[in-house]
Amino acid sequence: MDTYQEDLRLLLEQELPWDKLAGKTVMISGATGMIGKCMIDLLMLKNMELRDGAAKAPGADRGQKQPVSVIALSRNKERAMERFGEYWESDMFRYIACDVNQGIPECGRADYIIHAASNTHPLQYSQDSIGTVISNVIGTKNLLDYAVSHHTERFCFVSSVEIYGENRGDTDKFDESYLGYLDCNTLRAGYPESKRAGEALCNAYCQTYQLGFVIPRLSRVYGPTMLGADSKAIAQFIKKAAAGEDIVLKSAGTQLYSYTYALDAAMGIFTVLLKGKQGEAYNISDAGSEVTLKQIAEWLAEDNGMRVVFEIPDETEQKGYSTATRALLSAEKIKTLGWNPQTPMREGLRKTVNAIRTRKPEA
Repeated sequence: MDTYQEDLRLLLEQELPWDKLAGKTVMISGATGMIGKCMIDLLMLKNMELRDGAAKAPGADRGQKQPVSVIALSRNKERAMERFGEYWESDMFRYIACDVNQGIPECGRADYIIHAASNTHPLQYSQDSIGTVISNVIGTKNLLDYAVSHHTERFCFVSSVEIYGENRGDTDKFDESYLGYLDCNTLRAGYPESKRAGEALCNAYCQTYQLGFVIPRLSRVYGPTMLGADSKAIAQFIKKAAAGEDIVLKSAGTQLYSYTYALDAAMGIFTVLLKGKQGEAYNISDAGSEVTLKQIAEWLAEDNGMRVVFEIPDETEQKGYSTATRALLSAEKIKTLGWNPQTPMREGLRKTVNAIRTRKPEA
């Protein structure tokens, strides 16, 4: 069994009220993304464990042991087949190719909806600035409409540390009540401002239609399911390390951010979905993974026998970069729900580099 599968199994041993999903259908947008892939792998492994358990004890009471049906939404069917080929023939998995910005096709019931479709890295922000805003506003509205018309029990809008804007020295860490500074009249503001608008839409649908919702706010995330096109600084470092090339640092590297391993982030989302209080937002962040970009680059260089070199980013890439130099999230609130990250950052970086080295090219 590879390391990723071992991690999945260990995470499923954590205490969560998975029984709430028994016999239910979970729709996940952005299914082929880094977080979407982890969430679907966790649910499908849970299904396989239930199936194997039933096969070993066919006479046992199956009252709360029904599997969960997964509906995966994304735009690229070829990539989805590559990411989820092992589930393609399962009666517990359905893939629907669609652009959430254009409307949601009829997919049947959806007891829970997790909206994780969004542009998430600098080149996307700068090259597809309109799409960045639309997926967090129009895409969110389309999924909220689907939730209302299909009597969804709970809607989960995956938000971001970016909604807090810049830390202007008035706090050490952002908690869920912090109201940060954003310069809305910039190209880069499209992502955080539209995430804020998405959160506001959830509240509007709750008030108008009594739709239950929760909001996990993710720190910066990395992990073995990251996509090759990811242009975030940490993703570029990891890809260089996996290719055996020097790590390229495009700044002094003094930016101090919170990070979370992708599988820990996925478990955080499920924790908020299943245990979070109606209408509340929860930061998902590993307090042990608060490091500078320079430290990440140095760890990767040391562990993979290479150097750190400096390079000025081109103008297009620079437009997509965050101007925040310190963005740390407080995770105290989600810890009250029982969530705790399992993978320390340096270990997570090693796992990610090894996974990237050995996987097939992407569709």
